Amino acid sequence: MDLLLDPAEVRVLGALLEKEITTPEYYPLTLNALVNACNQRTSRDPVTSYDGDTVLAALESLRAKKLSMLIIPAGGRVNKHAHRISETLNPGRRELAVLCTLMLRGQQTSGEIHVRSGRMHQFSGLDEVEAVLERLMAFDPPLAVRLPKQPGTKEPRYAHLLSGPLAVCAPEIETEAPRREDRLSALEAEVARLREEVEDLKRRLTGPSE
Repeated sequence: MDLLLDPAEVRVLGALLEKEITTPEYYPLTLNALVNACNQRTSRDPVTSYDGDTVLAALESLRAKKLSMLIIPAGGRVNKHAHRISETLNPGRRELAVLCTLMLRGQQTSGEIHVRSGRMHQFSGLDEVEAVLERLMAFDPPLAVRLPKQPGTKEPRYAHLLSGPLAVCAPEIETEAPRREDRLSALEAEVARLREEVEDLKRRLTGPSE
């Protein structure tokens, strides 16, 4: 199975998956809603500015890989888009929450994943998150990887492998005192989560984008 996705495909697939879980009343998504979901200012790293043509091209490629589908409603209404990652890769709900967080936020520690995936699945703690990461790494082919710890960090980071193997650099000799990265990362993640909840409330009040 060809799982080599480019960054636009990863973002589109992650956005579809996230919105199905967090705002099912607006799912499947119109093209405009999907473009907005890809380019959110919160809960995204990096922040993008994809246009409709870029998102459409990514959707076409994802459909060829059996990872998305086009829904054409009767009566000439606007076409909508949905993911097919559940059928194609067959991960569980917890695995989907962790994988989606890695797709939308990039490389993260298990603690960051725990905080940032809370709206998709309420994990009991870091042990459960790490157990899910182990299952993702055990897929054939693997869907996630544990990265070597870098200087100044206490915890390893994890990344998805939907774009293929990562070029991992060997850690350099540490020359600085360890930073309090874990605490800062957790605080930043909590602020981002609260901002996302505010944005979702705004979207619920204004209704879905067409």
